[in-house]
Amino acid sequence: MRSLKTPKLTIVGAGPGDVELITLKAIKALESADVVLYDALVNEELLEYASNAEIVFVGKRLGCHAYTQDQINELIVSMANRYGHVVRLKGGDSFVFGRGSEEIDYAVKFGLETAVVPGISSALGVPASAGISLTERKIAESFWVITGTTSNHKLSNDIHLASKSAATVVILMGMHKLDEIISIYQKNRTDDLPVAIIQNGTKNSEQKVIGTINTITKLVSEKNISSPAIIVIGEVVKNTSKLTEYFQEHFDDEFIFQNLNL
Repeated sequence: MRSLKTPKLTIVGAGPGDVELITLKAIKALESADVVLYDALVNEELLEYASNAEIVFVGKRLGCHAYTQDQINELIVSMANRYGHVVRLKGGDSFVFGRGSEEIDYAVKFGLETAVVPGISSALGVPASAGISLTERKIAESFWVITGTTSNHKLSNDIHLASKSAATVVILMGMHKLDEIISIYQKNRTDDLPVAIIQNGTKNSEQKVIGTINTITKLVSEKNISSPAIIVIGEVVKNTSKLTEYFQEHFDDEFIFQNLNL
C-alpha cells in the first residue's frame, strides 16, 4: 500500500560515536522519520530520537552483511513509497566512504525527494577528540584520508603515494591491512614515523595506542586493539603527549598510552 506522505530520503551522518556529536539538524530528521535504516557503526542511543519510526538494521561489517548494498537501495525506495520519510542513518559523515551519494542517486531515479545532513567524520572527529591535530604549523600542511580496504577488498594504492608524503595520513577501515600498511611505510621511508591507533573513538569504550612504524604492530597485539579503529600516521602524533595529562584529568575514557622517546 502506497503512503499518502511524500516519499523522501534523508541521508544523515550520525557522527563518530559519541551521541552528543550528532547535529541538531540530524536530530530533527530523526524526529520526523517514518523509517530509519541504520548502520553498524551508529550509536543505537540515537534511535531514541526516532520514537515514531520503524527501525531497521542494515549494517555491514567484515564478513557479516545484514543486507547487500543493492538490497539497501531497493529497501529505501520501497519503504519511502510505503511509509513516507526514510532516514538513512550512517556513522561519521555519509559522504566519506559511506556510499551516501550512491543511495541518493538511486532514490532520485525513482522520483524520491532527497536531502543530506552532514555528520562529523571519524577521520576528523576521532583524532581531534584524542588530542591529535591533523595539521600543525611547520609540521604538516595537509592530510590524507584513505580507505584501508577498497570495494574489491584490496589495499588502496593511495597508501603507497601517501607514505612518501609529509602529510598526516588517516586510514579508515585499515586494521585488517595493518601489516601491509606498515610494510609499505618501512619500504618507502627511513624515518620511524609516529603512529596512533584509536578504537571506538569518542565513545566511553575508546582505547588508544601510540607507537611508531617499527613498534605499532607489537603494541596493537599487546593491547588487543581491533576494529572499528582509525590509524593516524605522521609527525603530528608525536605532540599528542602534550595533551595526554589534560585528557586524563578531564575525561573518564580509558587511555592506553605508550610514551614516545622521539
